[in-house]
Amino acid sequence: MATSERPSDRVDFDRPSIARVSDALMGGQNNYAADRAALRQILDIAPESPAMAQEMRQWLVRAVRYLTERLDVDQFLDLGSGFPTVENTHQVAQKYNPEAHVVYVDNDPVVQAHGRALLVDNDFTHFSGNDLLHPEETLADDTVKQFIDFERPVGLVMCAIVHHITDLQQAQQVVKSYVGAMAPGSYLLLLHQHNPDDGSEAAAVAASLQDRLGRTGLDTRYRARAEIASFFDGLELLEPGLTAPHLWWPDGPRLAPLTPVNWTSLCGVARIP
Repeated sequence: MATSERPSDRVDFDRPSIARVSDALMGGQNNYAADRAALRQILDIAPESPAMAQEMRQWLVRAVRYLTERLDVDQFLDLGSGFPTVENTHQVAQKYNPEAHVVYVDNDPVVQAHGRALLVDNDFTHFSGNDLLHPEETLADDTVKQFIDFERPVGLVMCAIVHHITDLQQAQQVVKSYVGAMAPGSYLLLLHQHNPDDGSEAAAVAASLQDRLGRTGLDTRYRARAEIASFFDGLELLEPGLTAPHLWWPDGPRLAPLTPVNWTSLCGVARIP
């Protein structure tokens, strides 16, 4: 979809959206002037952010690949998914299991229009326009219920979305509600923005990004490690535990130098008992 196309009058194109700013960060075309303005605010503080966005995407690729190839998970519920792009959940899962079911959930109207058009010919990938902040409604959605069997293990994907729920107790409850609906043997894949809060340059970058994003209207919480770990309470974290994306089973030796922004995210994959 070209950036000049406007799929819905309900969309406020003068305000940035999480999904469209993320798209701009990844070099996509599904964004507007307000989104690109917000991106410039991010780049002023952390010019390495596009490379970090790729690191986060590559973590998701490795995690979905591991669950599909090694643990035989064949269905994924991807919450707050953003735009389906190259190497997103469905492409990775279906590379290893062509019949793996993936349901994306995102309430951004532009994401919905683009996603449904892109996935129209894929019988195993579907889109729900629900708001992930309402777990009961999302889990009761006809599309979700039709294509996700909650009696069997599910890969529950919450990649770079929970940190936009600014109240910690609400964020914990949202994650807990989805986890509680999953069958034993399901897995939570969660990536969250992190403030090391240790006086380091990474901590300063995290604090600056949180402030700047808030001023653009994209409220984000760079949480402490213990707060992020709380989303995995009662679950069985797989090795290497809660760690930076580039340290979660990398595919090979690192070639690009690390920068402070590389330490402003934590991720983990955990089994739901």
